[in-house]
Amino acid sequence: MYLKDSKIIVIKIGSSLLIDENKKIRKKWLSEFAKDIRDLLKQNKKVIIVSSGAIAIGCKKLNLNKKNLKLDKSQAVASIGQIELMNLFSETFVKSKINISQILLTLEDTEQRRRALNAKRTFDNLFQLGFVPIVNENDSIATTEIKYGDNDRLAARVAQMIDADLLILLSDVDGLYDKNPFKHKDAKKINEIFKINKTIEQMANTQTSSLGSGGMVTKIAAAKICMNNGCDTIITHSEKTYPLSSISQNNSSIFFANKNPSSSRKQWLLNHLHSSGFIRIDEGASKAVKNNKSLLPAGVVEVGGNFNRGDVISVYFTKKEKIAIGISAYDINEAKKIIGKKSKEIPNILGYEGRDEIIHKDDLVKII
Repeated sequence: MYLKDSKIIVIKIGSSLLIDENKKIRKKWLSEFAKDIRDLLKQNKKVIIVSSGAIAIGCKKLNLNKKNLKLDKSQAVASIGQIELMNLFSETFVKSKINISQILLTLEDTEQRRRALNAKRTFDNLFQLGFVPIVNENDSIATTEIKYGDNDRLAARVAQMIDADLLILLSDVDGLYDKNPFKHKDAKKINEIFKINKTIEQMANTQTSSLGSGGMVTKIAAAKICMNNGCDTIITHSEKTYPLSSISQNNSSIFFANKNPSSSRKQWLLNHLHSSGFIRIDEGASKAVKNNKSLLPAGVVEVGGNFNRGDVISVYFTKKEKIAIGISAYDINEAKKIIGKKSKEIPNILGYEGRDEIIHKDDLVKII
């Protein structure tokens, strides 16, 4: 029922869903999952899968115990398991006539805006080509993701990056409980959460998974990121038949987001990123900004600072009147060359086909 109104959905798969406690691949589960994905695609929904499992599958291939691995060994095992993991997805999804691609990311890729924008454009192009991107943490070279189990948070950052409507965290638990359900038979599940406070965070402290490196704590952290960005989050038990189509209140917890994405984006831009430079615009461009339009180079009269493409810059109407803040599509040197020019002149000036706007309306926030 929660999937019906969602247009862009990010789904995170935990290691324990791909490989069981006996180190056997859950091929039947993955096949049913693929059929659920196929049904979502038929409804014209855009789907991204964020998958754990490279280390777990690598351990299976090498007959190693995951719990005894040191960090550097984990990285090597991840490199081996990564190929096995994508082969598994490819063999399974082709049977449901689903085209897949692979994108390797780390948290650093999503938190640096320039790299995040590049990744977003890749996702958009893959959607246009009819492919389902499968995102894996690049844990053959990264360290934090392996050590702290940030794949849940990585999924949240991906959801934030592409302005998803819904994040689904598939796990071996069916949601958030007031205490550890594996130890306490009287534990009660919290079906709906509208705000994450200290009480909610304390409930997550003792819930763990045997094969994945994250537990409920990282899932709550992921939900918090999404809630602040206008994206709902579902944590659900997914060892059941057809894990997506069978989602209900009985087998999940849902975290309801602030359904005002522009407000969330404004808060994110203003409170979490520092301006690397500025542009000053004319009266016509000022009116365009106030009317939620993109900022074109023709309306820019001055640029300053030391910014790169993807950096946050301030927008001034006069030298003292700051009216907006946004993410630049060009670096300072490129911006200097195209200010006051028409968008159609950009290719001849810069020598390549760039964006029509210096700041796209989706990356621009008014502050007056």
